[in-house]
Amino acid sequence: MRPNDRQYLKSHEWCKIDGDVATIGISDYAVEHLSDLVFLDLPAVGSTVSAGEPFGEIESVKAVSDIYSPVSGEIVEVNEALPDDLDTLKADAFEAGWMIRVKVSSTAPDLMDGPGYDQHLAAEQG
Repeated sequence: MRPNDRQYLKSHEWCKIDGDVATIGISDYAVEHLSDLVFLDLPAVGSTVSAGEPFGEIESVKAVSDIYSPVSGEIVEVNEALPDDLDTLKADAFEAGWMIRVKVSSTAPDLMDGPGYDQHLAAEQG
């Protein structure tokens, strides 16, 4: 069951906004479809991200995929342990598997709630 306390992009990233800080990660669906994860590249604290633009890359044995930001703003925290323990994403993509925290200046216009994301996945799977 996907948490309904966050918003989702069609590219399978999620964000949970608390005050003016968004915690960002990728969905369980993305982790499952990427399969065997081998590398994660995250930006540094102090960098800025733009809604709808890539902020990092995740690599599996199948492919390298960009990770898109659901918000614009400045990165205030990075999950430094995550690149060294990618199994955390499989075990807990929505909590322990968070990637970055951003002081939000704006959000992407096409964010979906949990039920909307589930509908998007159902349509995508045909």
